[in-house]
Amino acid sequence: MTTSGINVSVSHASPVPPYEQLRAQLADLISIGRLTQGDRLPSVRQLASDLGLANNTVVRAYRELETAGLVKSRRGSGTQVIAPAATTDMKAKLAEHASNYAAAARQINATDEETLAAIRHALACRNTPGSV
Repeated sequence: MTTSGINVSVSHASPVPPYEQLRAQLADLISIGRLTQGDRLPSVRQLASDLGLANNTVVRAYRELETAGLVKSRRGSGTQVIAPAATTDMKAKLAEHASNYAAAARQINATDEETLAAIRHALACRNTPGSV
């Protein structure tokens, strides 16, 4: 569902709690630069209504984002993105590289598990001196 230019959804069938699904999607939108410094998130009531959630579910997601330093909430003023630009730039570059890697993995018919395993292996090798 799209709300104020933000495309998020919640699956009630998922084992992941709705607040965490929402938190993760909004954090991703911030990290890839779709939501930038100063952008306002929808009001708690509006987002809860649009997604068919309880207000407290959205409040918890916003609180978790605030704890992570990604947004700032003020009563009466709403919730704004405060992610630093340098972090957003780095995360946007990572997201672009990840997207390119995912596309390449799809071209060779790699499964999601194989693709993630390759990334984990590459990261592990970078952390081990003398590894290739």
